[in-house]
Amino acid sequence: MARIKKSRKVGRIGVPKESWAPRKPKDPNNTKPKKHKGNPSGSRHSAVELNKQTPQQPKQNDPRVGSKKPIPLIAEPKEFISKPKPSKPKYFSPAQELAELENNDRLNDLLDQMDSGATLRAEDKSYVEKKLARHRELCELLGINLESEANLGQEESNEDDPFARFESINIDEYK
Repeated sequence: MARIKKSRKVGRIGVPKESWAPRKPKDPNNTKPKKHKGNPSGSRHSAVELNKQTPQQPKQNDPRVGSKKPIPLIAEPKEFISKPKPSKPKYFSPAQELAELENNDRLNDLLDQMDSGATLRAEDKSYVEKKLARHRELCELLGINLESEANLGQEESNEDDPFARFESINIDEYK
């Protein structure tokens, strides 16, 4: 048996159907219109015909899409706008203001830092001095003497302290 070399050419697999029959000519009146997708190209950059104005239409709008506002090419620095400071709370009486001042968390934290020996910033120092001055004024208005209250507090603490009572007992009374 003779050997057949492989080739890349492929012969006809099937016979074409009526290849000898002439094709029917297309009827130009019976063709479907092509489906167009999207807008026509160059509509934005095409020349605008603004000169053709009819008496019925006083003004024809520009068909180009987009903003006509000019854009600055150099950025200008923005002006610094300071935020309005919150208004001070209004108190109905000095006693309410004093109570609020004594319960102020920021003031208490700063006073604790000062007692522990930490150094404060200039802003914090001025805040503490301002609040303490206001505290003194309110105490004077209400007639509160801070030094006498401090002494009373020490005396009361001695009465409540059992060790202090133990030392102050006179043993001769119990004989």
